[in-house]
Amino acid sequence: MSSGLPWSVSFKGAAWRGRWVESQRELPEEAAVALTYNRVTHAVMMATAADLHDFAVGFSLSEGVIGSPPDIEDLAIVPVEGGMELRMWIPVALMTALETRRRRLAGATGCGMCGLESLAEALRPVPRVGAGRVFSPAEIMAAAASLAPAQVLGRATRAVHAAGFWRPEDGLWALREDVGRHNALDKLYGSLAAAGMAAAEGVVVLTSRISIELVQKATRMGACVVVGVSAPTALAVRAATEAGLTLVGVAREDGFEVFCGEERLGKGSAR
Repeated sequence: MSSGLPWSVSFKGAAWRGRWVESQRELPEEAAVALTYNRVTHAVMMATAADLHDFAVGFSLSEGVIGSPPDIEDLAIVPVEGGMELRMWIPVALMTALETRRRRLAGATGCGMCGLESLAEALRPVPRVGAGRVFSPAEIMAAAASLAPAQVLGRATRAVHAAGFWRPEDGLWALREDVGRHNALDKLYGSLAAAGMAAAEGVVVLTSRISIELVQKATRMGACVVVGVSAPTALAVRAATEAGLTLVGVAREDGFEVFCGEERLGKGSAR
């Protein structure tokens, strides 16, 4: 099973200055990844087969299966026919609660909410976030600019998303990449949780548009400031406002836009 690194493929038909040429392109691996608890499959996601331990922990936290990483009593990453299985064991009480929810996901690459059994599940309330920190406009710009140089898989393939965590003290603290934008954020969540790093201490930076499920995951991980290179959806802004989250979008070299939570940004931060 691939580690998630890109692989080269030859193809014919690349157009270059008006003529067809044979060329090569790096493509990211995409695999079916099953997340199981006590040998019961809870979700099957299409994901990049890298940082899968972080993915297992982050997904379990963001979906409310566990309350903290130690709730996973054992975790094995097992190659199986057709993909990978993230085999986790959790206490009986948590497993009973999970079975009661009767939630089954079958996630396509671009979908973080496939298979939900009710509208209430899809639009579940977001938790209120804490006070967090105040960041200057220059710090927001630095956080946004820190992603591209660290996106090894992204530069090679132009086909994956990234989620990063930036702090003024040490710059880009962590970055995770995946074919799915929600998977990348789950991987980041898992890496922060494993290290005991509080998401409220920095800025979560996303390469994708900010959709409702990303706001739900960000608030659950305790983030107070989320910055995206693209614009959010209207529903995401409403959810972020409800949660007290600072939501910054369209973060480019020439500025950014603040959609809610401007109290955590220094004077003059809105474009």
